[in-house]
Amino acid sequence: MDYLQLATHYLVEDLKGKYIHLDTILPVIDRLKSDFEITEIGKSVQNRSIYQIKIGTGKTKILMWSQMHGNESTTTKGVFDFFNFLLSDEKEASLIKKEYTLLCIPMLNPDGAYLYTRENASNVDLNRDAFNATQPEMKVLHAIYKSFEPDYCYNLHDQRTIFGTEEFNLPATVSFLSPAFNSAREYNDVRLKSITIINKMNNVLQNYIPNQIGRFDDGYNINCTGDYFTTQRTPTILFEAGHYQNDYPRDQVRKYIFIALLSSFDAINENVIVDNELIKYLNIPQNNKCFYDFIYKNIKIIDNSEEKIINFVAQYNEVVQDGQLKYIATIDKLDDLQNFKGHIEYDCAYGLFSSQGLNYPVLGEAANFFIDNLTEFNNGLKII
Repeated sequence: MDYLQLATHYLVEDLKGKYIHLDTILPVIDRLKSDFEITEIGKSVQNRSIYQIKIGTGKTKILMWSQMHGNESTTTKGVFDFFNFLLSDEKEASLIKKEYTLLCIPMLNPDGAYLYTRENASNVDLNRDAFNATQPEMKVLHAIYKSFEPDYCYNLHDQRTIFGTEEFNLPATVSFLSPAFNSAREYNDVRLKSITIINKMNNVLQNYIPNQIGRFDDGYNINCTGDYFTTQRTPTILFEAGHYQNDYPRDQVRKYIFIALLSSFDAINENVIVDNELIKYLNIPQNNKCFYDFIYKNIKIIDNSEEKIINFVAQYNEVVQDGQLKYIATIDKLDDLQNFKGHIEYDCAYGLFSSQGLNYPVLGEAANFFIDNLTEFNNGLKII
């Protein structure tokens, strides 16, 4: 099966970029009504609708949710691409709908999605509210979990561009986790079920993004949704959509989320846990904070009348302006940066830094500067 070809063919063209909110997905949801069961299941803090989409008639039940963090939209796009595939007459699509019942909340935090924030409108991180369930959005998830009684949960997120795969120095384009059920982070049959599926997804994804699949940290926190549901003895998988080369809108990464989702059903269907699954899982490289968006090397500065040679980095801040997502590069760190890589790197060949009359970079300032008064950098990028 050519997974990438399917991901490209069934990509939902309406959904592009990272600023995906309720008004963006409603027309797509509307097109699904004739084939899937669409239900409004609650309201957000600011009274926005929360929807569920029910697909299939099979005995194995999977609950999935996306945009628990409002500014993490890549998996939402991947999920709708997957739904688009399920609308088709592809053999695999028919088999999934026959053997599984899928219940999906495609946007759990519609307020955060509109505001483009991690938190909800009450400034609460929903992924730290799983145990107490103080927020209306988390109450909705709890109610659906209890009534649906899923066999598996898929917890769909994005991660920042700072993560790479340990030892490979490549972006962690997709990462997974089988969450812990106790502070000792022990492995039981529940975690092993998740691990078996993760291994299958990893095997398939290696064909498309080799060495760019990571394993997320499994530190235990009962307030985190995945840890909470694993503690309730439901196998849960954390999906983290990360960075792919030159894909800040993450319209390529969404295809790898599609591939992960589609390949996961083969693993559930096989329903076989063999002795070496844990070893395979632990061999997936851990997520490592080893990247910046920009690294500038061999920069001459003048600080207190003293010349120095430094390296520094810039990082994009994502800001919604006039309904559009803007990437604003700001100077983030000055250091030797020996153990870090940049998604974009520049060797400035010991040229002199200048910006707004200063010959040294200022943390937090926009990454707009000159080298030797000749080479211009604007919003982080070299102007050619």
